[in-house]
Amino acid sequence: MAEAEITVEVVYAAVDRQLMLCVKVPAGTTVRQALLLSDIGAEFPELDLAQCAVGIFGKVVANAELRTLKEGERIEIYRPLLADPKEVRRLRAAKAAKARQDREQN
Repeated sequence: MAEAEITVEVVYAAVDRQLMLCVKVPAGTTVRQALLLSDIGAEFPELDLAQCAVGIFGKVVANAELRTLKEGERIEIYRPLLADPKEVRRLRAAKAAKARQDREQN
Protein backbone atom coordinates (compact mmCIF):
# COMPACT_ATOMS: atom_id res chain seq x y z
CA MET A 1 0.00 0.00 0.00
CA ALA A 2 1.32 3.43 -0.94
CA GLU A 3 2.13 5.90 1.81
CA ALA A 4 -0.50 8.63 2.20
CA GLU A 5 0.50 12.01 0.83
CA ILE A 6 -0.72 15.49 1.58
CA THR A 7 -0.34 18.68 -0.43
CA VAL A 8 1.04 21.83 1.20
CA GLU A 9 2.20 25.18 -0.10
CA VAL A 10 5.63 26.68 0.53
CA VAL A 11 5.93 30.43 -0.05
CA TYR A 12 8.78 32.91 0.11
CA ALA A 13 8.93 36.58 -0.82
CA ALA A 14 12.38 37.92 -1.52
CA VAL A 15 12.94 41.61 -2.03
CA ASP A 16 12.69 41.29 -5.81
CA ARG A 17 10.40 38.29 -6.39
CA GLN A 18 8.05 35.80 -4.78
CA LEU A 19 7.53 32.09 -5.23
CA MET A 20 4.74 29.74 -4.20
CA LEU A 21 5.20 26.01 -4.60
CA CYS A 22 2.62 23.25 -4.17
CA VAL A 23 4.42 20.25 -2.73
CA LYS A 24 3.25 16.69 -2.11
CA VAL A 25 4.81 15.28 1.04
CA PRO A 26 4.23 12.12 3.06
CA ALA A 27 1.65 12.42 5.83
CA GLY A 28 3.45 13.15 9.11
CA THR A 29 6.08 15.37 7.49
CA THR A 30 7.37 18.21 9.68
CA VAL A 31 7.57 21.82 8.58
CA ARG A 32 11.37 21.70 8.33
CA GLN A 33 11.28 18.45 6.31
CA ALA A 34 8.73 19.94 3.90
CA LEU A 35 10.97 22.94 3.32
CA LEU A 36 13.82 20.66 2.35
CA LEU A 37 11.58 18.48 0.18
CA SER A 38 10.19 21.54 -1.62
CA ASP A 39 13.64 22.35 -3.05
CA ILE A 40 12.89 26.06 -2.66
CA GLY A 41 16.53 26.47 -1.67
CA ALA A 42 17.49 25.90 -5.31
CA GLU A 43 15.55 29.04 -6.26
CA PHE A 44 16.81 31.08 -3.30
CA PRO A 45 20.33 29.87 -2.39
CA GLU A 46 20.65 32.62 0.25
CA LEU A 47 18.05 30.85 2.40
CA ASP A 48 19.25 28.69 5.27
CA LEU A 49 16.34 26.24 5.31
CA ALA A 50 17.68 24.52 8.41
CA GLN A 51 17.48 27.74 10.48
CA CYS A 52 15.09 30.23 8.85
CA ALA A 53 12.02 31.49 10.70
CA VAL A 54 8.77 30.04 9.39
CA GLY A 55 5.06 30.25 9.99
CA ILE A 56 1.83 28.63 8.92
CA PHE A 57 -0.90 30.97 7.69
CA GLY A 58 0.76 33.97 9.40
CA LYS A 59 1.44 32.36 12.77
CA VAL A 60 5.05 31.73 13.72
CA VAL A 61 5.98 28.08 14.22
CA ALA A 62 8.14 27.84 17.33
CA ASN A 63 9.57 24.38 16.60
CA ALA A 64 9.55 23.60 12.90
CA GLU A 65 11.41 20.35 13.52
CA LEU A 66 8.48 18.91 15.52
CA ARG A 67 5.37 20.55 14.03
CA THR A 68 3.72 18.14 11.58
CA LEU A 69 1.72 19.42 8.66
CA LYS A 70 -1.91 18.98 7.69
CA GLU A 71 -3.42 18.88 4.21
CA GLY A 72 -3.57 22.31 2.56
CA GLU A 73 -1.41 24.24 5.04
CA ARG A 74 0.80 27.06 3.76
CA ILE A 75 4.36 27.32 5.08
CA GLU A 76 5.65 30.88 4.97
CA ILE A 77 9.38 31.55 5.11
CA TYR A 78 10.19 34.83 6.85
CA ARG A 79 13.05 37.14 5.99
CA PRO A 80 14.99 38.76 8.85
CA LEU A 81 14.03 42.36 9.64
CA LEU A 82 16.35 44.96 8.16
CA ALA A 83 15.57 47.46 10.91
CA ASP A 84 14.05 47.24 14.36
CA PRO A 85 10.50 48.68 14.06
CA LYS A 86 10.72 50.29 17.52
CA GLU A 87 13.94 52.05 16.61
CA VAL A 88 12.47 53.27 13.31
CA ARG A 89 9.44 54.74 15.14
CA ARG A 90 11.70 56.39 17.72
CA LEU A 91 13.83 58.01 15.01
CA ARG A 92 10.71 59.18 13.12
CA ALA A 93 9.28 60.74 16.29
CA ALA A 94 12.58 62.50 17.04
CA LYS A 95 12.69 63.87 13.49
CA ALA A 96 9.10 65.15 13.76
CA ALA A 97 9.84 66.78 17.12
CA LYS A 98 12.89 68.53 15.68
CA ALA A 99 10.87 69.76 12.69
CA ARG A 100 8.21 71.14 15.08
CA GLN A 101 10.87 72.84 17.15
CA ASP A 102 12.44 74.40 14.04
CA ARG A 103 9.05 75.73 12.86
CA GLU A 104 8.37 77.27 16.27
CA GLN A 105 11.74 79.05 16.26
CA ASN A 106 11.11 80.62 12.84
